[in-house]
Amino acid sequence: MAAAAAGGNSAPPAEVEVEAVAASWMLEFSCCCLCRHFGDECLAEFQRWSDVAYALINGLSKIPTHQKKTVYLCQLLIRIAKGKKLECHFENCKRISPLESALSFWTLLEREEIQLEKLHKDIRQLIQIQIVAVYMESGYFKEAAEALERLFTDSETDKPLRMKLATVIKSKDPYVPLLQTFSYDFLIRKIKSYIELFMKENETNFLLQAAMKEVESQGLGAIALQSKTVNADENDKKNLELKQRPHAGGKLGERTVLQSLNGLQNVEKHGHALVSVRKRQRWTYNEDLKLKLGVKEFGVGNWAKILVHGDFSNRTSVMLKDRWRTLCKIQRS
Repeated sequence: MAAAAAGGNSAPPAEVEVEAVAASWMLEFSCCCLCRHFGDECLAEFQRWSDVAYALINGLSKIPTHQKKTVYLCQLLIRIAKGKKLECHFENCKRISPLESALSFWTLLEREEIQLEKLHKDIRQLIQIQIVAVYMESGYFKEAAEALERLFTDSETDKPLRMKLATVIKSKDPYVPLLQTFSYDFLIRKIKSYIELFMKENETNFLLQAAMKEVESQGLGAIALQSKTVNADENDKKNLELKQRPHAGGKLGERTVLQSLNGLQNVEKHGHALVSVRKRQRWTYNEDLKLKLGVKEFGVGNWAKILVHGDFSNRTSVMLKDRWRTLCKIQRS
């Protein structure tokens, strides 16, 4: 009798397998929703689906081989979204920042793929740069130095970037061209490019397709589900493809992040190369006013500080310098 009662409390093997398959579909759907809301920058929805994904991942006794990429990507996005919040901790060791934790999952994703080597390297280096940058922006220069020690091995391939970041930390200036050029926003755009590729590979997600059919059958259309796959806008796509186009008077080919890090002085000299892919936009009266106020406060030449404190949108320190020259010419004429 007791044995029968004990047996009645456990689900038949068939039901356990059904639950596992259903949970698998739900996890893949949660990942698609995370990607979509990360791309659309819908923070509330992203947080909601982060909670769902976390619950499903924590319910796994073992990560199935076919779902490793899905789990790693969910974990990566959740950490990247909290990247600037040093008070958030994802690891037992509280010294590990959200971006350091994200880097560990990016490393796992790299091992699952071989065809995206160039994009992998660029994102890896951008995460490493921003780990240091986030500490420095908060004034934690000692912690930035300690993170640098954890980030890099003694391999020769890591040496150029490691030395440049060490120089930046010693300067105690979070507004140096290196950190401004390879910014957190630039990292986000690169992550979005990766997401777009992931979504294209997972367009046939079973639960997503079933939901779209249900919506269509109700005559409501599938616009909300179908049209919001993660697509960066045309300007961002050009950035995310890592293709640098020639600018006036310049000569450029396709480069990786590391190739662009050819000395701190070269970063400032060639910083406009990374931005040249953006669509040119006219300077507004308010932007000119903010630029003039910035020069008055910080002085000519301190473009990185003026950029940060002036809250310019889609501008770089090089753009500010060029615009100031133009304004000076206009005033002289």
